[in-house]
Amino acid sequence: MLIVACIKQVPDTTQVKIDPVKGTLMREGIPSIINPFDAHALEESLRLKDKYGFNVVAISMGPPTAEVTLKKALSLGVDDAVLLSDHAFGGADTLATSLVLAEAIKRLAQEEEVALVICGKQTIDGDTAQVGPGIATRLGFNQLTSIDKIESVDMVARKIRVRRKLEDHSEIVETSFPAMIAVLREINHLRYPTVPMRLISEEAKVALWDNKVMQLHEDTVGLKGSATMVRKIFSPVRTMSEILGSSVSTPEEIAGLLVEKLIEKNFICLYEKESES
Repeated sequence: MLIVACIKQVPDTTQVKIDPVKGTLMREGIPSIINPFDAHALEESLRLKDKYGFNVVAISMGPPTAEVTLKKALSLGVDDAVLLSDHAFGGADTLATSLVLAEAIKRLAQEEEVALVICGKQTIDGDTAQVGPGIATRLGFNQLTSIDKIESVDMVARKIRVRRKLEDHSEIVETSFPAMIAVLREINHLRYPTVPMRLISEEAKVALWDNKVMQLHEDTVGLKGSATMVRKIFSPVRTMSEILGSSVSTPEEIAGLLVEKLIEKNFICLYEKESES
C-alpha cells in the first residue's frame, strides 16, 4: 500500500521582503526551503514506512527548481518522487493546486492502492491550510487535520487512529483508509540523510509530469483555473494589543490576568527608568 507525501518548495520567509510599491513578495535572491510543515509530513510518512512497510512517494507541484526538494526527499528514503511542473500550472491558487495534486494521486493509485495522503497543515508562504482538505474532498478521502500524533495503524482492519490537537484540548480520532492527514510540526523530530543516501539521491531521477502527461484542461489549472487572486501583500499595522491566557474563562480569572499583566508592564517601565537614571 502507498503513502503519498505532498511537499512544497517555499521561499525562506525569514529573508523575504515586501515590495513597498507593488505590495508583492520580493523573491529574487531568496533561498528556497522545503515547507517546514511538509518536512514533518514527509518524516511521518517515512516513519510509517519503517514501521508498517508502506511504500512512499513524494510529490510536489512547482517550478523545475523544486526538483532539489524532491531529491532531498529521496535522500531521506522515499521510494519515488514526482514533480508536477508546467507553465500551465503557474499562478494557481489553492483550488487549482489541489486539483493538480489530486489528479496526480489518482494516477499513482492506478499503479498501487493509496492508503494515506500526508500533508503539512499549511505552507508558510500562503498559510491557508486549504490544499490538504481540498485534495481529500476531490478524492473523496476521509480527512484528519491538525494531527500531532499517530497513535496506531491497523493494517488488517485498514484503519488509522490519531490525536488531533484543538485549541484547549486534544481528541483521539479513528478513520479508515484511504485518508488524508494534515500534520503539525510537533508530530515528530526530523531525521537527517546519510552520506550514502545523499550521493545516491544526486543520481536519482525525479519523474516529471507536465500537462502533456496529466492532460488537464488548461481552464481548470493554473491562473485560469483559480477562483481567487492575490491583489496585494502587506505587513499589518498593530493599533491595539491583546493579552492571551490559556485556561482562563471566568471574569475573575480574566481580571486577575489583566492586573498581573499591568503590574508586569509597569514594573518593566519602572526598571527602565531607574536604569536610565
